[in-house]
Amino acid sequence: MPKFLTEDEVRDNDKHILGFDNVVEQNVQQGTGQLTTFNQLGFKGISDKPDGWYIPDNKNAVAIILETKNSDVDLDTKMCVDEIRKNCIILMTNGYKKVVGILHNGYKTRGFLNNEPIDIPNELQNKQFYIKLVNEQGLNTQKIYDITRSINNNLHINFGVKNLYHRMIFTACALVAERYGAMLEGLKGREFSMLHNAILSTINKSLEDDKRQNAKLHILEDVYTKIEMNFAENQKAIDDFIADVCTISDSINSNEWRGEDVMGIFFNEFNRYKKKSEAGQVFTPEHITSFMYRLIGVTQNDYLGDFTCGSGAFLVKGMSNMMREAGGYDTNKAKDIRKNHLFGIEWDKEIYALACANMLIHKDGKTNLEQTDMRTQDACEWIKSKPITKVLMNPPYENKYGCMTIVENVLDSVKVGTECAFILPDKKLEKASNAQIKRMLSNHKLTKIVKLPEDLFFGVGVTTSIFVFVAGQPQNDEEIFGCYIKDDGLETVKNQGRQDIKHKWKAIEDYWIESISKLRDTKHDTAQWIKPSEHLSYQMPENSFEISEEDFKKTAMDYICFKNGIDTKEFGGKLLNAALYASEVSSDDTGVNIKIGGGSND
Repeated sequence: MPKFLTEDEVRDNDKHILGFDNVVEQNVQQGTGQLTTFNQLGFKGISDKPDGWYIPDNKNAVAIILETKNSDVDLDTKMCVDEIRKNCIILMTNGYKKVVGILHNGYKTRGFLNNEPIDIPNELQNKQFYIKLVNEQGLNTQKIYDITRSINNNLHINFGVKNLYHRMIFTACALVAERYGAMLEGLKGREFSMLHNAILSTINKSLEDDKRQNAKLHILEDVYTKIEMNFAENQKAIDDFIADVCTISDSINSNEWRGEDVMGIFFNEFNRYKKKSEAGQVFTPEHITSFMYRLIGVTQNDYLGDFTCGSGAFLVKGMSNMMREAGGYDTNKAKDIRKNHLFGIEWDKEIYALACANMLIHKDGKTNLEQTDMRTQDACEWIKSKPITKVLMNPPYENKYGCMTIVENVLDSVKVGTECAFILPDKKLEKASNAQIKRMLSNHKLTKIVKLPEDLFFGVGVTTSIFVFVAGQPQNDEEIFGCYIKDDGLETVKNQGRQDIKHKWKAIEDYWIESISKLRDTKHDTAQWIKPSEHLSYQMPENSFEISEEDFKKTAMDYICFKNGIDTKEFGGKLLNAALYASEVSSDDTGVNIKIGGGSND
C-alpha cells in the first residue's frame, strides 16, 4: 500500500517538483500555500485560495494553478474537478489565454487547459514541462502532406522510381540520415552518387551498435541499396529532394512531434493511386491507434507488442505516449522505453525496412523489431521470450495470409492475463472454423467488440471491429460487451484520405473511452451484451416492422387483382393512362380531383 500523504505533505512536495520554490523570477508570481487569496495575487475581490500558482504578468504566457488533495481523495469526483475548473476560470476571465490547471494527490495527476481536460503524465512534472506542452502545437500535417506529394512526384517523374515502396524507403532512409547527422543540405549542387552514399553511410553508423543486438537490422541497408534510379542527372530534382527532406526532418526532430506517424502520411500519399494492398496490409488510421492505446489502458510501464506491425504505427504512437507519460523524450525512463518496451514483427522485407526507418525517424526504438512470419513457431517462441504485457494489432485480413492463425498464435504466445486488441473484419471470428473458435475460446476470453465506422478504411471495402481478448483465461460462456462507434467525425479530403478537419475526434474519443470502461453507451444507445454461443460480432439492430395505410391498401389491391386473374402491372399502366388522358381533372381547397370516365372495355 502506498504511504498516506496529507494535503499539506502533497503541497510541500509539489512545491519542489513544480519548481514553485525557485529563486524569484522577473515578472512572475509563484508559490504555494493555504492562506493566500486570489485577491492578494492581484485579482480584486476574489477570496478563493489556490494551493499553488505560477502567474506571469504577461497574460499571453502560460499560467499554472495547482489544487492538492490528500492521497486518498478521488480526483475524478465532481467536487475536485469543479474546484480546479473554478480557479482556471478566475484567471481566464481576467485575460489569461493559456491556463493550466493541475489536480494532484501525491500519486495521481489530472490536467486541464482553459477549463478542459488534457492528457498529462500521471507523475507530476516541473512547471517547464507544462509550459512547453501548451506552447507546442504539434506537426503541421498539411505541410507534411504537401511536401510528401512533392517528393513522390519528384521521385516518380524526375528520378524514374516506379516502385512506390522504393520511393517511400528511399525517402525514409534520407530522413533517417538527416536525423543522424548526414547534413544533406550541404550536398545541394553535388551529383546524386554523393547523396546516395551519404545516406547509406549514415544509416550504417546509426545502426552499428544495435546490429549487435538485432542482426536483421541490416535489411534496411540491403533494401536501400537495391533501389534503382532510372534518371539521376537532374540537379534541380536532386536539390529539391534534399530541400523537401530537410524541411520534414526539421518538423519531426523538433519538440513539436506529439506522436504523429509521418510514415502514415507517406502511405496516404504514396498509395493514393493504388486501390488494394499487394500483401494484405491495411494500414491503421492514426486516430484509431490512439484510441486503441487508451482502450486497453497502455501505460509507460507496459511492454507493447505488434506482431504484424507494418510500418510501425502502433509502436510509434505507443512510444510517443509512453515517453510523454514518463515526463519527456530526454528522461532516463524514456530512454528505457525506446530500448526495452516496444516489440514488433513484420514478415514483408520491404515493409520491415520501412518499420525500422520509421522508428529511427521517430526518436528511435527499433532494436526489438523482428523480420519473420507470425504464422510460424519461431515467431511464437520469439514472443514467449519477451515480457509483453499489452498487444495492439491490425493483422492482414485475407485467409491466404493466415489472419486467424496469427490471432491464435499471438494469444497462445503471450503471458496469461495479457490484454490483446485486434482490428478484424466484423464477421471474421464467425467465419473461422468451429474447431478453431472452440479451441480459442476454451483458452482465451473475448471481452469487448467495438464496431468501427463503416467508412474507416476508405477505398478498401471492408467493415471492421476491434476485438479485445484476455489471453489465457477461458470464455466459459461469459457475455461480451459490444458497442458501435458509428461516426468518428472525420471527413474525406482529396488525395489525403479521411482527416479530422473539424477537430471532432478528441471529444468523440474521450466519450467512448469512458463509456466502454463503464460498459455503457448513454448517448447513442448502441451497447449490447453478446452471448458467445450465439454470436461473435456486434449485432446491428434490425429495423422495426412498420406498415403504412398505403402499404395495406396496395397489398389488398394486389390480392384482389390476383384473385380475379388481373395482371397488376398491366392494370396499373391502363389506370395511369386513363387518369392522365381520359379523365376530368379539377382542383379545390382540399386537393386535386380526378374523374375517370367509362366507355371502354379496356
